[in-house]
Amino acid sequence: MNQSNHDVAPGTLLDLMIERPAVGGRMIARHAGRIILVLGAIPGERVRARVERSRRDMSLASVEEIIAADKDRRPTSGETSCGGNVFAHIAYPRQLSLKREIVADAFARIGRLSLPEGMAIAPSPERGYRLRARLYVAGTRLGFLHRGSHRPCDAAGTGQLTAETGEVLDRLQRVLALQAAGIGIRAVDLAESIAGDQRAAHLWLDRGRPASAETLSSLGAVRGITGVSASVRRADPPRHVSGDPVVAEPWSTMLPSWPRLPESALCRRPAAFFQGNRFLLASLIERVLADLTAGPVVDLYAGVGVFALAAAASGADDVTAVEDDPISADDLAANARAAGGRVRVVRRTVERYLRASQRASSGIWIVDPPRTGLSRDARGRIASAGPPRLVYVSCDVATLARDLRALGDAGYTLRRLDGFDLFPNTAHIELVATLER
Repeated sequence: MNQSNHDVAPGTLLDLMIERPAVGGRMIARHAGRIILVLGAIPGERVRARVERSRRDMSLASVEEIIAADKDRRPTSGETSCGGNVFAHIAYPRQLSLKREIVADAFARIGRLSLPEGMAIAPSPERGYRLRARLYVAGTRLGFLHRGSHRPCDAAGTGQLTAETGEVLDRLQRVLALQAAGIGIRAVDLAESIAGDQRAAHLWLDRGRPASAETLSSLGAVRGITGVSASVRRADPPRHVSGDPVVAEPWSTMLPSWPRLPESALCRRPAAFFQGNRFLLASLIERVLADLTAGPVVDLYAGVGVFALAAAASGADDVTAVEDDPISADDLAANARAAGGRVRVVRRTVERYLRASQRASSGIWIVDPPRTGLSRDARGRIASAGPPRLVYVSCDVATLARDLRALGDAGYTLRRLDGFDLFPNTAHIELVATLER
């Protein structure tokens, strides 16, 4: 083994100067020509970091000691390795600045794009922002996961949930502690209303040994939870456990400044896809629909229908919502019916819809894909359909930059880009891009 490889063997301590942020929450430093991605640092700091693992020309490391701290370092509370805390040691204004740097770097390297002038990231209160969360069960423990492991940690201690929800988790934890070690539940999806007066849970049961009726009954009776459902697989019909396992969000709560809103509520189950920040939900919806034009609206990866139904409420009279996930699609169909059937629901993959669709390329298309972004097939078919305006909602800057480059090669121009800090103290960045052709 040569000296360079020996220097970065797992467990080695390195003195490093931190240069800049990387996608994912680590910071970039260099040692003997090798890139070191460091957890728990801030650009400009000198730190002593312990190498976790190495591969080829890159190593991962975590801060053990701060040699020269940056002015934006702040004390943290709770378990710093618990999920959702990767930026918790950084003053909040600096977090936003670093996230903008991450976007600019990904756009330049991957997308061959410059950021539009004035691109900003909308801030969020740092505590109590989550509308939904997945909690993992190991033995009789319930919580988020420690970074890089399958061990649960104290979710309430991260501050992402409201104090009331933290109390509910404590009660759930006490119920779990009374059960046998193999309780038959692997995870819990929790969803609550913006006001916090509804809180539903979905229990994901072990495939080989599902939870007993007694365990489910005990969890279903926990005070502060308004309804519980359970299933083994995502494709399975949910089993009713207790109460009403659905959050029914009044449109007036989501969009308080809008004059025209559906009288019905937007319903969602805990396992359905929905945006996660109660404080920025209205701003995000308004930004997506700000570029609404006359003509058809097509909402791809529509989830429970928040953008499609808001577009219909804004006056669009030809709205199509496409969703394949069985849970989200069920909620989407129910929401469309409750809103008077003004939205056409298509239950199939985006790729299958685009292959079969004969829609004219007018109006506006909205895409809100998963973290993996658009598939090559979807990108090509969207470009071939050629909608004059495309609004792309992204939860992953790298795949967004990749897709914007491909769409740019197909003739689209990036007209506007806005960020939303849906998950403070994490490296997550929600972006909304408007493209035109």
